[in-house]
Amino acid sequence: MKIVGIALVVLGIGLAIWGYQLSGSVGSQITQAVTGSDTVVGAVLGGFVFGLLGITTGGFLGSIVMATIGAVILLFIIGLVKKA
Repeated sequence: MKIVGIALVVLGIGLAIWGYQLSGSVGSQITQAVTGSDTVVGAVLGGFVFGLLGITTGGFLGSIVMATIGAVILLFIIGLVKKA
């Protein structure tokens, strides 16, 4: 169980660094202008994707996982837009 916790911390740090690097991008600025926060868009995107796939989450941990996956998808899309 400790290994899983350490892996999640390392993953979180990596995603935070990646997100910080992308925070000045055009996509990030548009997202912040529309919603005021990238986090909100990631959570909504995660909920949308999970809904499309028919995946349900329960409780606080499930919501965190869903929002994290949505944020990763959002960062991936922003990265693709930034490269174009």
